[in-house]
Amino acid sequence: MGVGAMKVTQMARPQSAPGGYRGRVSAFTAVELRRGILAVSVLQDLDIEPAALGVTLTGSPTVWVSWDECCRALSGHDPETPDGRERLGRWLLARRWAADLSLENLRERLRPVGLPVDHVLHPGLDWVRRRVLGGALDLGFGAVDIDPGDPDHVVLLPQPLLDAVGLDSEADWVEAEAYLERMGVVAAERLGLDAKGQLRPIGDCDAVTLLGSTALRTAIASQSGGMGAVVVPMRRRGWTRLGMIDPAFGPAAAAATRAAERGFPRPLLVTAEELALAIDGGRPATVVLRDPAVDEPWLKDVLYR
Repeated sequence: MGVGAMKVTQMARPQSAPGGYRGRVSAFTAVELRRGILAVSVLQDLDIEPAALGVTLTGSPTVWVSWDECCRALSGHDPETPDGRERLGRWLLARRWAADLSLENLRERLRPVGLPVDHVLHPGLDWVRRRVLGGALDLGFGAVDIDPGDPDHVVLLPQPLLDAVGLDSEADWVEAEAYLERMGVVAAERLGLDAKGQLRPIGDCDAVTLLGSTALRTAIASQSGGMGAVVVPMRRRGWTRLGMIDPAFGPAAAAATRAAERGFPRPLLVTAEELALAIDGGRPATVVLRDPAVDEPWLKDVLYR
């Protein structure tokens, strides 16, 4: 059978599943995958040698990536579209960078990463080490200081990569969660000192990831008597005192943020154990418009700043 006749098929996932699945069976010929891979090679300056059953990432050591793994990276996206090429590029670069390190060096760089369950960067269900109760946030592995161009960038590590390098996911995840809780304690302390209730990155954990910390969720919830609310429209910034911001700010900021850096499109309800998206609906942009006009603008209540 010729290479062009081969089919690589991936199981369908429901649209609400993480990892970018779109509720259909995606089947790509090896020729389509090869063209997508070659485009990634040019755009990402990545040395790749395609073969009949997959590709080899050249270097020392070489890294073998099968067509099946490429389909997992694509998560239903066409390999010849910009979205498909970006997903392939992120996956293959992570495989290459991780292979350039020893197991111990990679283990020292492991970090927890949190993503909304339907985020564009989500690597798929097998990446998830823990889903926070409430169904809004997934936590999995990343690694810092492996991207040569940006040492502070926390690179997502898909499960096939962990299997290939021989990491003990269960044991290493215990360490990653302990790190997250330490950062959550620091974030909770800073939050208590911030008059605006701003949530910022701590250590190698962005604002979305920090919400995976029980210590931080407990602090947010306790400020409101057991259930708090937080707006995190971008991965690196959130707000916990919603009376000080425009109700329309969160959805508008999320829509204006680049997809890769986007957080949650709606406010989150927070308890010590759960994190859930507020129900979709309503017209938050009209809340301010309903405020009665006053003759003396300097007397009007200031609800946010």
